Amino acid sequence: MSASSERLAVTLVVLAADLHARPAGQVSQLAAGFDAEVELVAGARTARAASVLAVMGLGAQAGQHIEVRASGTDAAQAASAVAAVLGAVESVAG
Repeated sequence: MSASSERLAVTLVVLAADLHARPAGQVSQLAAGFDAEVELVAGARTARAASVLAVMGLGAQAGQHIEVRASGTDAAQAASAVAAVLGAVESVAG
């Protein structure tokens, strides 16, 4: 991918529910459908969104702020879609 086609999107969300197996699976399945690389950041922990185990390993709980970072040609769409699954969007930058 050339630098000119690289995109970065960051979205901050407040989790609507704990990231246990079912929502982690939904996030991972959705993230895997994009060309963009999507990461979730919860406090000091970072996880590749396409990995169910990594998402569950964040140990994120309802009400916690999660940063959704995406890079790639469809980064904005990927970040928005993952954020929508996680909870209410608080702010968007990128």
